[in-house]
Formats: sequence, structure tokens, C-alpha cells
Amino acid sequence: MELRQIQYFMEVAKREHVTDAAMALHVAQSAVSRQIFNLEKELGVNLFIREGRNVKLTMIGQMFLEHMEQAMKVIDEAQREIEEYLDPLKGTIRIGFPSSLAAYTLPTSISAFREHYPQVKFQLKQGTYKELIEGVMNGDFDMALIGPVPKHEKKVQGTTLFTDNIVALLPTSHSLAKQSAIKLSQLREESFVMFPKDYILREIIVQACEQLGFQPKVSFEGVDIDSIKGLVSAGLGITLIPEITLVDGYPRSTVKIPIIEPEVTRTVGVIVSRERKMLPTVRLFYDFLKDFFTRLDRYQM
Repeated sequence: MELRQIQYFMEVAKREHVTDAAMALHVAQSAVSRQIFNLEKELGVNLFIREGRNVKLTMIGQMFLEHMEQAMKVIDEAQREIEEYLDPLKGTIRIGFPSSLAAYTLPTSISAFREHYPQVKFQLKQGTYKELIEGVMNGDFDMALIGPVPKHEKKVQGTTLFTDNIVALLPTSHSLAKQSAIKLSQLREESFVMFPKDYILREIIVQACEQLGFQPKVSFEGVDIDSIKGLVSAGLGITLIPEITLVDGYPRSTVKIPIIEPEVTRTVGVIVSRERKMLPTVRLFYDFLKDFFTRLDRYQM
């Protein structure tokens, strides 16, 4: 079994089309077909069902794919580890992040880091709270910026970088818009704009309201921070939002007001796998993040 056969097999499985796979691999279709034929002959099983020009994995093919994906991760990790030990200042870091940290926290961190280590490369992918944790556990990410920092996940290790206040974002026409602060109980009858169910920021807000004996009335939902801000700006409701998402200003016709009694906060930090050793370049950025936010917190104080 050759590495090339595995690579061709995985590309065909991904695209379910031999010609498309060959184009993506920049090789002749006949070369891909031959390698797949040789692989199936060596294994003694059919990995694909042919359906005209398209192909689909057999049950055994699907099982084989899952094992090969894990094997390729190990091979890729070994190659990266060797390259980074030879020169950690030229490695690649794969980072997952949520939409709430996309506008300021992540770009500010990377920009500051690259002033010192300009040749380090980044692969960035946005995801939900659950996707970020699973991505770190599965090895899809080297680390993830996340909020709040999970406390009870056995396979990931979390480090808190700072605590973020949850504030109210209201239309400027709202009756509470000129208040210096708002008690959470004052929002009992309001129409909320929120993330959909199962989003962690929604859970934080709902739990805070439930502690005061009410369920927030959700009139509109948005799947990212910008869409939620836009709905509030249009006067379709109010929202509670992490303050870090407003650091560069507020949408037009809105106002930010602190929440008191109780204050609502979330921790923001970085998670890494407990089961895999950090590669040198990843360790470099991980240590930088901790130092960067410690110094930033001292400066702000």
C-alpha cells in the first residue's frame, strides 16, 4: 500500500467523482483509476460502488476512509513536528475561533505576534462552541480561542486570558437608551435578538435571566454577531452581547449600556488538547497569548 494510493483514494472519496479528483490532484484520470484499482486489488475488496461517472463508498470503503483519515493526521503531524523542530519560527498554527472573537481579539493577537515572528503561518477556521472543542479534541485545530473557557472537558485544557462583560445593546430610540446602567430585571418584558438555541452565548443570557425568574422573549435570531447587531440597529429588539465585540464602535442608531444586578460575564481563553504534545510553533503562540493578555490587562488597569 503506497501513500499516493491513499491520497488518491481520499480525494475520490471526498469528491465522489474520479475526474474531479484527478483535476484536484493535477494528474490524469487514468492515473487515479489505476491507483484505486491497485489499492482495491491489494486489499481484496471493493472500496467504491460505480454509478456512471460518479462513485460512492461501500460500507467497507467508509470504514477504510475513517482509518486512513486518522493515519494521514498522524503522518501530517509527524511531518510538521520535524519541520518545526528544525525551525519553529516558520511553522504553521491551526486555530479555531467563534464569531464573537473574530473582529478584535483574534486579529489583534495575531498581528502582535507576527511583529515578533513574521514567518509563522496561520490556518484559521470559525466554528460554534461545540465545534471548537471537538476540533481541538480530534486534532483538526492545534488550539482554539473560546468563550467561555470550558471547565469540565477531560480531553482539553483551558487557560483563561481575560473576563468579558456582557452588555446591553439597545436602539437609540429605546426608553432605557439614556440610562447609565440597566438592571437585568428591567429587560423582563423586552423582545430579544439572540443566537439560535444551543449557542453558548444564548445559554449564558438565558441562565442569567432564569436566575431572576423570567425567560427572555426571543423575537429574532441571528447566527453571527454582525447579524444580531444589524437587527438591533433596525429596531427589531434588544440584545445582550459581549463587550469585546463592540470595541471598535457600535452599529448606527444603537447604544451600549452596562448590565448590573447581576453583572453578566464570560471567561475568554484558549484551549489545547491534553492528549497531544504542543508542537514548538504552537507552544510559541500559546505562551505569547498568555503573556500578551496579562500585559494588556495590566495596561488597562
